[in-house]
Order: sequence, then C-alpha cells, then structure tokens
Amino acid sequence: MEYMLLINAEGEPGSGTPEEMEAMETAFGKYTEDITASGVLVGADRLQLPTAATTVRLRDGQAVTTDGPFAETKEWLAGYYKIDVATLDDAIEWASRMPSLQGGGSVEVRPVFPAPAGVPSTP
Repeated sequence: MEYMLLINAEGEPGSGTPEEMEAMETAFGKYTEDITASGVLVGADRLQLPTAATTVRLRDGQAVTTDGPFAETKEWLAGYYKIDVATLDDAIEWASRMPSLQGGGSVEVRPVFPAPAGVPSTP
C-alpha cells in the first residue's frame, strides 16, 4: 500500500543557523539514501517555502488567488516522501526515522487511494 509521509516543519522557515541547516541537509541525504536502498521509495520532493505558495479559492464561480500561505501557523508543509510498504506500521517506522523530527517537526502518515483504472499514478 502506498503512503504519503508529509513533512511538517516547525518555526520560521530558514531560521536555523548555517551549521544547523547543513546538518539537516546531511541527515536528509542519508535518510533518502536509506529509503531509496530499501526499495520502498516511490517519490519525494522538497517544497519551496510557504511564501512561494498561491492559494486558490472559488468565490461566486470565479477563481480567486492569494499569494503566500493560507494561514499563519506554527507548522508548515516542507515536503513529502511517497512510499510503498506492506503495512501502516512499516510506514510509521519510516516516518519515525525522519530527520526533521529531531527539531520538533511532525510527519503525517496518510494512505494514498489507488488511482482509478486507466489513470496513471504519479510519484
């Protein structure tokens, strides 16, 4: 079964020291190597900062956009790993090894609905 490991970072984006940010990059590099070598990785991406977001809403039948994040929050979506594992427990195990958890962030583990027949699944 496929799961999304949604990485939620805490605090102000980019607020760590250069040394802390380099250490996190190194830790994520190792994590990515490990999850790739295991054969469970389907896809992964790091997201740009919330300030680069555009939120779209439908108001009176018209698309209305807002630049920046939808709301001010303490946590923000930093990226994801999409994995294919046998059980939720396996997905939780991979989530628990996420380097960002050391800094107070969280990882949401969410099952992915299978794509309907004829619709390609994307990583």
